[in-house]
Amino acid sequence: MIRRPHHDGSELYVSDPAPDLGDTVSVFVRVPRGTGVSRVHMRSVRDGEPVFTSLRVDRREGGDTWWRGELEAHNPVTRYRFLLGTTSGVRWLTAFGLTAYDVPDSTDFQLVAYPAAPAWARDAVVYQIFPDRYARSPGADERETPDWAVRAASWDEPVAPGPDATRVVYGGDLDGVARRLDHVTALGADTVYLTPFFPARSNHRYDAAGFDRVDPLLGGDRALERLASAARDRGLRLIGDLTTNHTGDAHPWFADRPDFYYSKPDGGHVAWLDVPSLPKLNWSSHELRREFRSIVQRWLAEPYGLSGWRIDVANMTARFGAGDWNHEVAAWLCRAVREARPDGLLIAEHGHDATGDLDRDGWHGTMNYAGFTRPVWCWLRAGTVPFDGFLGRPEELPLLGAEALMATMSAFASQMSWRSWQASWQLLGSHDTARIRTVVGDAERQHVAAGLLFTLPGTPMVFAGDELGLTGGGNESARAPMPWNRPDTWDTTTLGRYRDLIALRRSSPALRKGGLRWMYADGDALVFLRESAEQTVLVLAARASAGQIRLGGFAEGAILESLHGSAPPLHVESDGSIVIDGCGPTVQVWALQ
Repeated sequence: MIRRPHHDGSELYVSDPAPDLGDTVSVFVRVPRGTGVSRVHMRSVRDGEPVFTSLRVDRREGGDTWWRGELEAHNPVTRYRFLLGTTSGVRWLTAFGLTAYDVPDSTDFQLVAYPAAPAWARDAVVYQIFPDRYARSPGADERETPDWAVRAASWDEPVAPGPDATRVVYGGDLDGVARRLDHVTALGADTVYLTPFFPARSNHRYDAAGFDRVDPLLGGDRALERLASAARDRGLRLIGDLTTNHTGDAHPWFADRPDFYYSKPDGGHVAWLDVPSLPKLNWSSHELRREFRSIVQRWLAEPYGLSGWRIDVANMTARFGAGDWNHEVAAWLCRAVREARPDGLLIAEHGHDATGDLDRDGWHGTMNYAGFTRPVWCWLRAGTVPFDGFLGRPEELPLLGAEALMATMSAFASQMSWRSWQASWQLLGSHDTARIRTVVGDAERQHVAAGLLFTLPGTPMVFAGDELGLTGGGNESARAPMPWNRPDTWDTTTLGRYRDLIALRRSSPALRKGGLRWMYADGDALVFLRESAEQTVLVLAARASAGQIRLGGFAEGAILESLHGSAPPLHVESDGSIVIDGCGPTVQVWALQ
């Protein structure tokens, strides 16, 4: 694969990935020696009509020829692809890859002129905290159990799945989160994503009873102020969680503003997934939009100073029957964020294919369950897993080879811009899924999963406790409280690996902003390159022993020094090849000197 012509949206191939409308950028195609390419044309789409231009040779280096063209950001989203003339015939090069046949325009590369995600998001490592289960403050024991809860649980009591699980309170609060922020910084994360902190009638709080205050059970508004101050002192950002698709039926709007919700002909109300306590919001109401603008902006301002929002059920927000305002509302929410905080981030939750909702002046990225989480699970899953389906749906979780993992990731990445992929949260699990340790079955395969999390493009997100090796086969059992009182149960080896991988990512320009070239994918092993202007990094991920892997395309005499893992340096042979020992499970990272 290294011998194929290549282009992506990273800095080596696009001079400005975030142009203003009307700007002209330079785009490059890298053509390895021996491919027989004699001419390269770019087909861009301008005002809906294809336009062809010829590229010229810009330079030759390291055995590669770099072809250059100029592309104007004439439309907010300009799609483009390359037509290569070779000794074997013409080939299309799109984000889907190199083909000898026509592929739909939806796989074209995309140059996007809408405002980009904030620059800090590209370098971020996100740590997800479920407040009720993260940490208690000393004052938490003095609070009364709310009337909606069936009981208060002791901190180290196992979570019992069942119909009442969401009404069991463990007592974690925001002051408790503040007391344990040093764990976050020691891990190396720099952004904390909090699941909802608004009052509700469940421990997960996705049934908001108001958006105007912090739940007193979490310590109230002043507790969020204290947490924000403690986070700033440590150089941490806070991301909030907002439900725009529905509220809880205890929200004052539900009684006072029926026009904010969908109603049924029989007088009842439309509910999210037919859960009666979660009435669905009707975004045709302009007053509802004004209310949410105020909500979005209030918590981004001081003294709270959130750095952005993760939007719950973004895929269903503003969609019902014949009415679909999703893209309009996403753009409207993004403008509200920018007005309050120009460097604010807006991430959409999608449990499946989010690509049709991205690159529309709205969501900066998605929680990439479909393009990252599921393929990683399917490649690394244990022989048997103690749960059914994926994200609560009865979908079979097959065991697939590395070639299927690569193909799945490439298919989803081809449907979005590079910058949307880079801004999207890559995750191995969340409060809505099984724990990655339970999915893969052991620490060694979790190390491989974490290796992919921190070395592939996108923003890595860690669900609190994964770094300690916590287990759980469903979203309730996966929400066990952090075992602060039982350090003997921590998997310190896994914790060390997470720290090392995060430190590696933060120190590596190639891993934070470099392009991606797949090199090898077969059964048990995957090899790829991450390349930036400053650095080239080679990554091997193997779920089991894959024997020796020989790869070509390198400069004779070059040396690749180990950055992570126990493998020795790699020496490029006279024919430009290297030999990798594909022992596994393992993740190994080298830098090309």
